[in-house]
Amino acid sequence: MKELILNTFRERDVEVLKVVVLFVILVLMWPMVQQQLLRFDVTVGYVDPGILVLVVISLICFMGLVGLCWWLFSRFLLVFELPEIGGMVLRFNELELWFQLGFYFGVYALLLLAGVGCFVAVL
Repeated sequence: MKELILNTFRERDVEVLKVVVLFVILVLMWPMVQQQLLRFDVTVGYVDPGILVLVVISLICFMGLVGLCWWLFSRFLLVFELPEIGGMVLRFNELELWFQLGFYFGVYALLLLAGVGCFVAVL
């Protein structure tokens, strides 16, 4: 016979709760930080409350984008029947040192190339 347990939290729920609590604390600290800045230096300008809305929207978009990327990555692993990320990390640690360094150099080069591309797009 199956039982229905309603009041148990999964680990994922706890992680989401931690993120929500951190976000609420940061939103509540926003006016306090402004007051502290004004107390230490009266020439500091007042930050428009609309900036807080922009920060919230950007955080929501960022978290949504990260979630979408993680979901796409997990689907990619399933479709191509690749091992889970933990297995890949264990296999990476078993590689020789020169191959690990070469991989790190390649990732750094791609990151640098992406940064230069963003810089060129801004100009």
